[in-house]
Amino acid sequence: MVAKGLGLPDMAIAEFPGVPMTQSKAELRGQVINVLLPRIIDGLSKPLKLAAPAIEAALPKPRDVVFSGTLDQINDYFHDQNWSDGMPVVPPTLDRVDKFLRFTDRDPNEVIGVCPPANREATVWNVAVNGVMAGCRPEYMPILLAIVEVICTPEYKIEDAGSTPGWESLITLSGPIIKELGFNAGQGVMRVGRQANTSVGRFLRMFIRNVAGFTHGPEGADKGSIGQSFLVVLAEDEDAVGALGWQPYSVDRGFKAGDNVVTVQSVVAISAPAYSQSERAEEHAALLADVIGERACGYWTAIGMCYANWHPLIILGPSIAKVFAQDGWSKDDIRKYFYDNVKIKASAAERYAYGAGLTGFRIANAVKEGLLPKLYHESDDPDRLVPVFQRPEWMSIVVAGDAGRNQSRGYVCNHVQGIPTSRKVVLPKHWQELLAQTRRL
Repeated sequence: MVAKGLGLPDMAIAEFPGVPMTQSKAELRGQVINVLLPRIIDGLSKPLKLAAPAIEAALPKPRDVVFSGTLDQINDYFHDQNWSDGMPVVPPTLDRVDKFLRFTDRDPNEVIGVCPPANREATVWNVAVNGVMAGCRPEYMPILLAIVEVICTPEYKIEDAGSTPGWESLITLSGPIIKELGFNAGQGVMRVGRQANTSVGRFLRMFIRNVAGFTHGPEGADKGSIGQSFLVVLAEDEDAVGALGWQPYSVDRGFKAGDNVVTVQSVVAISAPAYSQSERAEEHAALLADVIGERACGYWTAIGMCYANWHPLIILGPSIAKVFAQDGWSKDDIRKYFYDNVKIKASAAERYAYGAGLTGFRIANAVKEGLLPKLYHESDDPDRLVPVFQRPEWMSIVVAGDAGRNQSRGYVCNHVQGIPTSRKVVLPKHWQELLAQTRRL
């Protein structure tokens, strides 16, 4: 799929039969010698067909009507074309798309970026189309554009969104727009149900299917072994943050307080709900370090070590954040506690990396190459303890959820794939007027 998107539709591929990590050494050796090696020789010895990449000749123009029919017929057609996520879509009629375009000052034909591996252009127009299909409201358009700007940046590595761990993108939203558009930042914050949180989360999954090419099957780029469903938008409870004297997550990301900001990152795993109790910050920190740090993040830190890049996120319930703040702790203090206290045996990290297919990874070598700090190899003892969190500043902390409960939760990032990337939401010139008109309708 990647080769096809890069204009190499006939690249030779030698496929290993079976799963190498589950075979004995003898079976593995036999498969390599008797099956894989002949396939490699065959692929290398045949002339490469330099056929021109297939051109999608019949691509419709933005305002062409591709199908007309009843709601059921339209949904059946879109499903047959692999243009839907399996759920009913809102038909992207010209009238509906135009309503979305009213909420941006950008040209509908503007190219935001190119989305690998299909290498299709992300445009203002197809953002609006997919927003309609996902059930978004027109006034969400500035947020949708900021999200697509994020995933089109090279550092986000959207080309890896179909990798075998099956990671999903998580959108975190900060700023006054949360209240303006009715996003939920409180009880049930990560549950489907609120239109804003749900439809915007669905939009991102639909966009990377329809534009970037992450569909299932032999022609699709989504190769997640056991995938996840889309994640609804995580909206920050900025009222709770302000009451604590903390800065919102947008400031952590380098923006000004009061800016509307979207941050998108990968999520490969989610912790169990962490219930902590005490009037003292350190007791909460110890429980969270155990449940979120050691248990949820400990296993996957090995992959983060391999790529020297890893960015977990913690959602602190408002009541838990309040205890930290009243006890004089900042978000940086929480990060430092995790860095200092959550550790894993070096031998376990190397074993976990080996099982994921990174068979050559050794912590000592990573230290020599400058990928990991020297404290990761202060001795050759395989049972020495090394930090799970490589850099405390890489840890994200967002306050959200039910203020009447004592729950927090952790989200594990997939190393360098989908690192937290942020963009400011740019509102149209007549934003308040447009909102007022929409509400009257």
